[in-house]
Amino acid sequence: MGLPAIAPAAYRRVTLFAVVALGFIIVTGAAVRLTGSGLGCSDWPTCEQGRLAPSEITDAPAMIEFVNRLITGVVSVAVAVAVAGAWRRQPRRADLVWLAVGLVAGVVGQIVLGGLVVLFELSPRLVMGHFLVSMVILWNAVVLHHRAGRPDGPVTPRVEPSLLALARLVFAAGALVVFTGTIVTASGPHAGDSQAARLDLFLPDVARLHGTSVVVLAALALALAWGLRRTHAPPPVQRSARVLLVVLAAQAAVGYTQYFTGVPALLVGVHVLGAVVVWTAVVSLNLAVSAPAATPPVGPPPPAPSADATVLAAS
Repeated sequence: MGLPAIAPAAYRRVTLFAVVALGFIIVTGAAVRLTGSGLGCSDWPTCEQGRLAPSEITDAPAMIEFVNRLITGVVSVAVAVAVAGAWRRQPRRADLVWLAVGLVAGVVGQIVLGGLVVLFELSPRLVMGHFLVSMVILWNAVVLHHRAGRPDGPVTPRVEPSLLALARLVFAAGALVVFTGTIVTASGPHAGDSQAARLDLFLPDVARLHGTSVVVLAALALALAWGLRRTHAPPPVQRSARVLLVVLAAQAAVGYTQYFTGVPALLVGVHVLGAVVVWTAVVSLNLAVSAPAATPPVGPPPPAPSADATVLAAS
């Protein structure tokens, strides 16, 4: 017996769960690094040589890393359900199927990359790649969730061309912020293990680089929000811009606080969560500036009035 058909509304709930799960695994992965548990499991894909789980339950780093791997399994199930749901959704849409398949490909790639991170003992470049790929997968998931909630067909801009271009610049600046943030992480403390290598960069310099990219993103987002208000853009678009400004302000406050207080692990974890929220807001704003194009009415045009009817109407 095949899988049951799934309604569009139910499938959108499935995609929301995938978004939440993918965001959650990014935060729990950071928790592994921040607790110094990056090499808690010394082997991969098993935790220890010949053992799937840690041999000692009291071995906190090993248990933390093992639990994170279990959460990865839950995320894998979530994206598999997203693919199955896209296939059984009625009506089926090819764009949703391909986006869901993209999630699976991304998670499989992440599992392999995570293994390389362990085998190469937390190489900072591999750890950076691990986080960046996670954000790409989250982008994919947010797009899938958005498209699952709109009708099929082409889209058209809801804002002026200049504001559409500005929204794309906001997206590019957001990607730059995420990238420079990984450079700061790879150069600073909390490597995941006391023996892990670090990038040979001066931390204050890369922190200033990251801070500058955040200022650029905030300036672009503020200009976009002002332009949307000036041109009376649709309320959902303006709301997306305001949400981005709010989460950016909160994230900047956390970032500067953690830097000037010695980079405590707890605040770094909050900052990682903030990065997930900011990136989601950036992607959501870029999706909000377009909407499905108006579809012409189906069926033949109404018949033209006859000459007799025109004469009667005139009289």
